[in-house]
Amino acid sequence: MNKKLNTVFFILGATLFNVIVAIVSFILFTLVYVRLIMNLIPEQGRSWGFTLIFLASIAVSFIVYRYLLRYLLTKVDVERYFDPIFVRRNIRKTGS
Repeated sequence: MNKKLNTVFFILGATLFNVIVAIVSFILFTLVYVRLIMNLIPEQGRSWGFTLIFLASIAVSFIVYRYLLRYLLTKVDVERYFDPIFVRRNIRKTGS
């Protein structure tokens, strides 16, 4: 496989991983909330819990993704296997 295809597969895989982590953390936080916390909160404030769970699951998926990406970058030579996503074009050299 070439570098561009590796880059596309990495982006798709990383996105899928991020979505899966967000869904799993949402389900886990919801189960904890429903079983342990929801009965302690008055009925008027229960809906805020799900909003906070949604935001927390997105934050957790972001944090897990960042740590895993940082670990991967220490183990893999990025320049050898991946093509840069954003490339500068039309670079002008100024001089006399």
